[in-house]
Amino acid sequence: MSRWVARGVCRNSSARSMSWLSRQARRRDTRSCERRATRRGNELGNLTVEWRRKDMYMGHIFKAIRGLLVVGLGTVATTAVSQEAGSRISVTNLADLSIEQLMEIPIATVYGASKYEQKVTEAPSSISIITADEIKKFGYRTLADVLSSVRGLHVPNDRNYSYLGIRGFLRPGDFNTRVLILIDGHRMNDNIYDGAYLGNDSVIDVDLIERVEVIRGPSSSIYGSSAFFGVVNVVTRRGSQMDGVEVSGEVGSFGTYKERLTLGETFKNGVEWLVSAAHYRSDGQSLLYYPEFDQRISRSPRARNNGEVENRDGEKALDLFTSLRCHDFTFSGAFNGRTKEVPTASNGSIFNDGREELVGYRGYADLRYDHGINDSLRVLGRAFYDNSTYDGSYPINFTPRGELPDAVLYKSYAVGEWAGTEWQLTVKSFDRHTLILGAEYRENIRQDQSSYSDSQPRTYYLDDSRSSRTLGVFAQDEVAVMTNLLFSVGLRYDYYFGSFGGAANPRVGLIYNPWERSTLKALYGQAFRAPNPFESHFFNQQSSMPELDPETIRTYELVCEQYLGRRYRLTVSGYFYKIHDLISPTVTPTFVPYYGNIDKADARGVEFEAEGKYDSGLLARASYALQRTENEHTDEELSSAPRHLAKVNLSLPVYKDVLFISPELQYYGTTRTITGARVDDFLIANLTLLSRRMARNLEISASVYNLADTTYGYPSAENHLQEVIEQDGRSFRVKVTYRF
Repeated sequence: MSRWVARGVCRNSSARSMSWLSRQARRRDTRSCERRATRRGNELGNLTVEWRRKDMYMGHIFKAIRGLLVVGLGTVATTAVSQEAGSRISVTNLADLSIEQLMEIPIATVYGASKYEQKVTEAPSSISIITADEIKKFGYRTLADVLSSVRGLHVPNDRNYSYLGIRGFLRPGDFNTRVLILIDGHRMNDNIYDGAYLGNDSVIDVDLIERVEVIRGPSSSIYGSSAFFGVVNVVTRRGSQMDGVEVSGEVGSFGTYKERLTLGETFKNGVEWLVSAAHYRSDGQSLLYYPEFDQRISRSPRARNNGEVENRDGEKALDLFTSLRCHDFTFSGAFNGRTKEVPTASNGSIFNDGREELVGYRGYADLRYDHGINDSLRVLGRAFYDNSTYDGSYPINFTPRGELPDAVLYKSYAVGEWAGTEWQLTVKSFDRHTLILGAEYRENIRQDQSSYSDSQPRTYYLDDSRSSRTLGVFAQDEVAVMTNLLFSVGLRYDYYFGSFGGAANPRVGLIYNPWERSTLKALYGQAFRAPNPFESHFFNQQSSMPELDPETIRTYELVCEQYLGRRYRLTVSGYFYKIHDLISPTVTPTFVPYYGNIDKADARGVEFEAEGKYDSGLLARASYALQRTENEHTDEELSSAPRHLAKVNLSLPVYKDVLFISPELQYYGTTRTITGARVDDFLIANLTLLSRRMARNLEISASVYNLADTTYGYPSAENHLQEVIEQDGRSFRVKVTYRF
């Protein structure tokens, strides 16, 4: 895909060898020397590696906000103590509560953990749920924003895509291949890159989300490939929840506008219908500065225009979604089209040329049958069709010292098309015993990739077309061994026809309730990620290398969940995992790139979270994650893996259930880059003011993001000359929604 398109040129045209294609190859090029000199030198060191704040004033703001984080982490506990003192319920007398009082404590339910609805306290995973109400109160704009607020997750962005890091693991430039993204149980990872998209390239608009379920830990035992570190299941709104017309308009910084029209209705015969369309456009930053491309201080041959890129950060997106529910049948379909201008000159592109852009399309249609035969037997069937298209344009100068007329437009193109079916039988034979049996078949109709120079005559570097098939069968049994002890065991076997063969992956969980609202979970799971067509077939050299094996992971985890009264929840978890056969890009002794199972990694970490929710609408949540992920061969810490993550969310009702003010803090610890340098820690503060029902059927929100205008960035992948990609400063959004 885009991060390796230049590598494709190198692979297919040795005469036009492009030495920026990999770290090893870059060492042969003088530009690598300049980059390392730039990183370590007096001219750019403080700009790109140590990553300092704009001035001393910003440094003082950062320290002040960091102090606020400490205060915020005590918010939930302080509020809990005062509230419980008033209601005469505390940790010390929780055991004295009557059964009636304990039954009043609400326990959230989750579907994605086991493919059926169950309490989060009974699910064999550590789970977080973000609701539609929270999305509104905190002004989240995309699924990436939602996931950024979740305990133990981090979501960097390189001005091309958003990338999901979980529990200290994120391969730079990886397109979320190790987390399975679902929409209403429908798999969204594509069939060429295993990519799942989280920003404005996601097929679902956040206004259509009812809740987001984050299920941590290996889940290949019921989902197969890509459910490596966990699953994110997005549950959408139903027509009955809308029952009318909803119009929304947004305006924000950087010339950003968005419009949405949604219709929902429930008919007398019980049929529910929802249809929605949303259009997004943004000019992006009008001026960005990258010192690596400033010819006044950088000796890179690609440096030009004083390191400034102008008016090349724009983005456009279109979202369409519909669902139709008729008794046991549900049809849903979605489409997203997105165009993104890329200002970073990735993949060896000419800086500030104006032609580098990414165009992507993603769509699906899903027909689901969900029928309860009786109280103890339920059958679910699903048939689906998906497609995806990627079209990347990269202006590349094949002559190192040539001028723009010598440049060509390098094109990378991919089309994926697949269809399949899934069937599941759920049996509840007696109280607290649930058995599921299922099978899934997928036919990858098209897995086509090509790359070429858009010149006359056109020169092809890659023209690969293929198809494939997969079959998976799974079972999970959950049984109450005792009244307070639940045992869960699951196993799935997947077979890849014409490829590496089969893979079996189990998951085992013991869930113990020592007290009525205390839960202890001991969990073990294995998962795999199959090599995708891009890794297996993009490079010609790949055919002469050993066939890629699946990546595998083994995870051990302990989770403690405690509910206090009706409003409070405490969660503590510790985990350890080992990854084998990591698929990573590398080069041959002659510097020809390919993918191989060359890495191993292990990690350990702990996560803490405290949450309080009140009938008035007040919400307080604080979380902290301590994590360390290492390369098993070198004992070096992996890149793009902050050791510390802390988050605070507080939503305060200013006036009844009408006006809310919601501050949010997100702290990211120091992070290692791919060259071993460090990126400074940073803290981001966001603030949203939400007014609902101030006027009839009218909802207004105003958000400020990066309130302190903090200068910060994320480590880049090796397809960038920049070591750190700077993010946006302070920005705003105003949103108005009206319901008819």
